[in-house]
Amino acid sequence: MAKPNIVVLGAGLGGAIGAFEIKSAVGDRADVTVVNEGDAFSFVPSNPWVAVGWRERKEVQVSLPPTFMRRAIGFNGVGARRVVPAESRLELNDGSSLPYDYLVIATGPELAFDEVPGLGPHGGFTQSICHIDHAETAAAAFDAFVRNPGPIVVGAVQGASCFGPAYEFAMILDTELKRRKVRDRVPMTFVTPEPYIGHLGLDGVGDTKGLLESEMRERDIKWITNAKVASVDAGVMHVEEVDDAGQPKAAHDLPFAFSMMLPAFRGVAAVRGVEGLVNPRGFIVVDKNQRNPTHRNVFALGVCVAIAPTGKTPLPVGVPKTGFMIESMVTAIAQNLKALIEDRPADREATWNAICLADFGDSGVAFVAQPQIPPRNVNWSATGGWVHLAKVGFEKYFLAKVKRGESEPFYEKLALDIMGVKKLKA
Repeated sequence: MAKPNIVVLGAGLGGAIGAFEIKSAVGDRADVTVVNEGDAFSFVPSNPWVAVGWRERKEVQVSLPPTFMRRAIGFNGVGARRVVPAESRLELNDGSSLPYDYLVIATGPELAFDEVPGLGPHGGFTQSICHIDHAETAAAAFDAFVRNPGPIVVGAVQGASCFGPAYEFAMILDTELKRRKVRDRVPMTFVTPEPYIGHLGLDGVGDTKGLLESEMRERDIKWITNAKVASVDAGVMHVEEVDDAGQPKAAHDLPFAFSMMLPAFRGVAAVRGVEGLVNPRGFIVVDKNQRNPTHRNVFALGVCVAIAPTGKTPLPVGVPKTGFMIESMVTAIAQNLKALIEDRPADREATWNAICLADFGDSGVAFVAQPQIPPRNVNWSATGGWVHLAKVGFEKYFLAKVKRGESEPFYEKLALDIMGVKKLKA
C-alpha cells in the first residue's frame, strides 16, 4: 500500500515550521512535500528593519531546498495556480498537477492594495513592509526622503488585520530619523481604522491602549482613529474619519513626503472562490481541529484561516494571526494528521493564544493574550528597552531554527520568559 502524500502549500512562518513538525509526527509513514513560490524563507517580522536599512535581505532569509532535503521533505518552488479539493490535487504554475492525500494550506494572504485607489508600492504612492521586496523598495524611498524630509503618514487601511507592524514602523521611523538628525523636520501622523490606539484587532491586550498612546505622545506622533482611507494621490492621502456609528465625522487631506500603509488582506488567487473551501473574502474555513468542514482532507493554518472579528467596530478591523497562534495550529494539524494515518480520530485543537514583540528601535511593547480572543485567562502587556533586545534575539533564534529544520514548539516558553521579563538568547 502506497504511503499517503501530505502536501503543505506555502513555506512562510507557518508553512515551514508546519512541514518540520508534520514530518516529525508522521515519520516514514507518510511523504511530506512543500509547494511554495520561490526557494527562500523570509522572516517577515524583520521587514520594518529592512525598510530603514537596519537589515539586508541576506540577513533575514534562509534557502529552503537544503533544509527540506536534510529532513527528507520534498520541495517544489514553482507555486500553485489553483487548489482543486474536489479532485485532491493542486494545479501548479508550470502547468503540472500534484495529487495529495492530505493538504495543509499555509499560503498567507494576498495584499489587497487595489481596494484603495493609489495605495501600495506597485503603481501607487505608499510603501509596504508586508514583503521583503516591498521593504527593500521602502528602504530606497526612505533614503531619498531623508535627503529632502517632509511629513510622514504611516498606519493601516480599513479591513487590515495586522496592526503591530504599523505601530512598530512608526516608532522605528522616529528612532531612525532622530539618529539621522532630521526628526525635527518631519511631522508624523498615524492613521488607523481601529476604534482606539492599541486595539490591534484584539480589543486591546492588557494596557496596550495606554502604553501605545503614551509612546506616541512621547514621540510627537499624531493619530487619527476610526479612519477610512478613501484614496491616495501623489503626496496627499484622503482620509475620512467616522464616528462610533460609522458615519462621516471629519475629512482629512494629509500631505506626505513618505508613507507606509498596511493594506487589507484577502485569500490568495489559488483558493478564492473554491466552493466549500473559503469564505467570501477568500480565507479558508476550518473547524476547531483546523480542518475544512467540506473537504475533510484539507487543513489550514496561519493568516489564510478565516477568523471572525473580536466585536463590532465602526470600520472593518480584522483579527491578527500571531506566531503563538500559528504554532498551536501547526501542532494541532501535525497531531491530527498522525492520528488519521494511524486510523484514529483527528480531535486535537489549537489553543489560539497570542504573543507579540513590537520593536520601536530603542524600546518596545510586548503583550501576551491567552486566548487571543477575549475573555482571557492571561491579559498582559509591558514596555521597555528589553523588548528591542528580545526581538533581536528572537529573530536570530527563529532563522537558526528554520535553517536547522527544527520542529519543537517555542512560543509558550517565549511567553513565560517575556512575562518574567527575561531576555532571549539566540
